[in-house]
Amino acid sequence: MAVPCPGCGRQYDVTLFEFGRTLWCTCGSRVGREVRARRLEGAGSTRFIADAMLGRLARWLRLLGFDCAWEAHIPDERLVRRGVEEARRILTRDRALADEWRVSEIHLVQAEKVRDQLVEVLRRFDLARDILILTRCSECNEPLAPLPAALAAERVPERVLERERRFSACPTCRRVYWEGTHTDRIRRFVDGIVADASAAAG
Repeated sequence: MAVPCPGCGRQYDVTLFEFGRTLWCTCGSRVGREVRARRLEGAGSTRFIADAMLGRLARWLRLLGFDCAWEAHIPDERLVRRGVEEARRILTRDRALADEWRVSEIHLVQAEKVRDQLVEVLRRFDLARDILILTRCSECNEPLAPLPAALAAERVPERVLERERRFSACPTCRRVYWEGTHTDRIRRFVDGIVADASAAAG
């Protein structure tokens, strides 16, 4: 099977266009297959992968409970490949990516500030009702597991043990989480972005 150049008709082997890759023909036209829609249902509808420029957005999406993969310095090919293979929506600030890779579910993030980016993503994918604060590790992206206070004793400051009895931990990096004043600040911040996302949608 071959893919024709829309400009000169030259034929290219279909294997050159894996995962939606495109290329430039010698005639100056971009060659690629048609965009194929991906069906992201269930958990896939709220799974993301963010490009290297969106590290802070990825961290906040994780704090809100969303599965968001992220790698520093990730090349476009690996970003798209992971997005397709792992059934993730692709978040990017790279305007050229959607032209160079013809796959569906690529969202070009327009906002520059992380707060505005969160509002944009929550609104675009209607995520406000799916927020579950502090249920996923902000560093590893792994779901958190309950941690008995007795086991947390050696991993958190003594002053925290004096006032907190409920803990959770990341099974990968062992980072410990608990409710506290920082959680209150996060909740107020999230309430604000949810309100803004709802107002913009309306």
